[in-house]
Amino acid sequence: MLLSAYQEPIYFFIRRMIVSHDDAKDVMQETFIRVFRSLNQFRNESSLTTWIYKIATNECIRFMNRRKENTISSEEINEEALNSIKASEYIDYSNEMAVKFQKAILRLPEKQRLVFNLRYYEALEYSEISKITGTKAETLKVDYHYAKEKIKNYMTNE
Repeated sequence: MLLSAYQEPIYFFIRRMIVSHDDAKDVMQETFIRVFRSLNQFRNESSLTTWIYKIATNECIRFMNRRKENTISSEEINEEALNSIKASEYIDYSNEMAVKFQKAILRLPEKQRLVFNLRYYEALEYSEISKITGTKAETLKVDYHYAKEKIKNYMTNE
């Protein structure tokens, strides 16, 4: 039941963070393995959705940290992500604004991209994002604001 209820939204959340379909599927699989192994540790301190997103977020961070160890710079990681969206059906390439929007998101620092995705795409409240990331809601609001400004700047100036 958990898998059928959460598989699609968690996949797309992970896909927006990881970009590559194959990598996103691997991270999603690890996420649900951790969910099932840790289900008895769920204490209702947050919603089940928040708890699962926290696990997915941690798995995304683990994956990105491993990827960073194998690359020289964050520019290479961003270039790799941009190449991944070109090599997949990640977005509709006939929609020029959608492509530009995704490129802008991929250029965000990791934490701002995480906050932006959780707030914009997943429509989570700052209190939920706070539980997922372990960051104060006020800080998340600032991160989201900066992310929006960077995206807006990229969209209008690039």
